[in-house]
Amino acid sequence: MGYREQTIEGRNAVIEAYRSGKAIDKIYIQDGCQDGPVMTIKREAKKHDTLVKYVTRERLDQMSETGRHQGVIAVAGAYEYAQLEDILAAARAKDEPLFLFLLDNIEDPHNLGAIIRTANLAGAHGVIIPKNRAAGLTATVARTSAGALNYTPVARVTNLSKTIEELKKEGVWFVCADMGGTQMYELDLQGPIGLVIGNEGEGVSRLVREKCDMIASIPMKGNIDSLNASVAAGVLAYEIVRQRLQ
Repeated sequence: MGYREQTIEGRNAVIEAYRSGKAIDKIYIQDGCQDGPVMTIKREAKKHDTLVKYVTRERLDQMSETGRHQGVIAVAGAYEYAQLEDILAAARAKDEPLFLFLLDNIEDPHNLGAIIRTANLAGAHGVIIPKNRAAGLTATVARTSAGALNYTPVARVTNLSKTIEELKKEGVWFVCADMGGTQMYELDLQGPIGLVIGNEGEGVSRLVREKCDMIASIPMKGNIDSLNASVAAGVLAYEIVRQRLQ
């Protein structure tokens, strides 16, 4: 699975790309453009944490492949998402207990890339992310994953809670990270397991948390009360690895 950048030119084309759920890494907008479609693009860019660069028309003309950029050129990632069934089949082929990361609205592409890197190193079979309100597979994610995105499949689902319900039928147990849970060393994290990591600010959402079988807390001795999402994912993932090695 390789990465290539894809350009999208024109105001309507960029708006439609956002509406279709395409992961856009950055947008180039002509200086001074303030009409309705451009303002819509700016709102979408802010919502999806897309990098926006303001450049001259001459610069856009140089970048354009079609000559019809209308003052807007977006750069989108071209990584393909895996199918959930493909991830399950790969685990069965290896005759290993399933190990998945499920990310509940991780919005920072650097965190997403770091978690994919950890998932690969911890031997996870795949990562599952939601389609909405979450970072997609952009170039930033690819760079931060340090190449792991080429080896660890990422599936994108419409509803994380329903996906958990479906995976429970496959015998998977789910553990999520939360300060108010049981200390992770006291939990049995062997066998088929799904590790759920929550949003950077709000943690695991209530609906997803209610679907989890276990709530794990990470012991903390400092003066602040939370870890970065990617660090928490790493700590819990390697407790799962430790228990699997026993």
